[in-house]
Amino acid sequence: MRPLVSLRAALDDPALLGSVMAGASREPMRALLLASQGEALTSSELEHYQRLTQREAPPTQRVREMHILAGRRSGKSSGVAALACYLSGLCSYEDCLQAGERGLVLCIAASTRQARTILDYISGCLDASPPLSRLVTGRTQWSLSLSNGIDVEVRAADHRGLRGPTVVAALADEICHWRSDESASPDTEIIAAVRPSLVTTRGQLISLGSPHAKRGFGYQVWRKHFGEKGNPRILVAWGPTRAFNDTVPAEEIAAAYEEDAARASAEWDAQWRSDIDTFVSPETVAACVIPGRFELPRVSCVRYVAFIDASGGSGTDSMTLAIAHRERIGERDVAVLDLVREVRPPFSPDVVTVEFAGIIRGYGISRATSDRWGSAWVSESFGKHGVRVEQCARPRSDLYREMLAPLNSGRIELLDNQRLVAQLCGLERRTARSGRDSIDHAQGQHDDVINAAAGVLVEALGGTQLIEFSESMIRRLELGLI
Repeated sequence: MRPLVSLRAALDDPALLGSVMAGASREPMRALLLASQGEALTSSELEHYQRLTQREAPPTQRVREMHILAGRRSGKSSGVAALACYLSGLCSYEDCLQAGERGLVLCIAASTRQARTILDYISGCLDASPPLSRLVTGRTQWSLSLSNGIDVEVRAADHRGLRGPTVVAALADEICHWRSDESASPDTEIIAAVRPSLVTTRGQLISLGSPHAKRGFGYQVWRKHFGEKGNPRILVAWGPTRAFNDTVPAEEIAAAYEEDAARASAEWDAQWRSDIDTFVSPETVAACVIPGRFELPRVSCVRYVAFIDASGGSGTDSMTLAIAHRERIGERDVAVLDLVREVRPPFSPDVVTVEFAGIIRGYGISRATSDRWGSAWVSESFGKHGVRVEQCARPRSDLYREMLAPLNSGRIELLDNQRLVAQLCGLERRTARSGRDSIDHAQGQHDDVINAAAGVLVEALGGTQLIEFSESMIRRLELGLI
């Protein structure tokens, strides 16, 4: 990689990037961008750099990685977008690209819709500069093509779709909030998939986000590399919103603290949340998974139990079924998960009910347990197909809590099911202001599969409390009297 102009010159030139990074409020971000390229800092820029990185001396050469962990509205996305414009339009990669090969500036976020935010910023930066705008030869909803052989493209955070391209820079947006029903650790897997693509171009990995729970790639890189103890080639900046952007009104942040202090301290002051913790470690879950076991057939001498997590079929929730049994292994009783079925929306609840009832009867089961959703409808619908359904008296948080000890002690055998494992590892333990703990999925994620699995495993070990619905209770539920 060879810079055609220095980043300092580009940021000072109104015809290049000066118009999008001008003003005193942008100086903290400019200091970090310049430091990431190993360029000299002014005295005031050095003060910002030292405060945000807790390092005395700035880098003397381009860093390999830069990670910015800052409060909301700090300007980190627009600042990194300006850097992406510089790397894509004002640097040459002739020395590391083969003839006909195109380099890629890769923008990754939890979804392509979210990653599009940085693409919009990049597009705006290019359009604001007459020389840079002339480089744009093609635009789609998710990409930009430049005449110098560089493409800018957004992709969702899925490690399976990020291997292969030659990447000159990778931007990971809101990395502290990456979650997936398909992976227990999507952020670390994605970073591991992207890093080799940067090797031949000596491209930079740049992540940004607002701190959240004390887990995942963002938290790990902060713990390991923030401050003087970190690798000098890995730059980590951390600070509250107003340390990056003092135009954000202090009274708005104060109002957020009055509403929810724990959330405000993370979103505006970039503090890692102490009221959110991982429910169970990925290592514990992995020890309970039987590799290659995807489903177990019925054995005639075994007594099975079933749990249903119902859904209406038109929202975002799946309808799931889990079947398990208890075995005596050595001196211990072990709950064995035999089957997990999930039907994702949209679907017909009546059609899925017929399918699930057939599976339940196929395991010799005449009675199943369900969660509290649609209790009367679930009981009546499955009853028509020969399965008596009783409602579980405990909320899912209690089921998760009761499942933890058997998980930790290895008294549970799980199926080799990615969504099951990812949802279990994605559960969070939250402490309310009252001091009471609750266990639930992260915001925007799902727990339909693990809810059914937890219910059936706890029941297999003899731990659930059931509410049996009589015909009169069902009628009273339908009338809203219960």
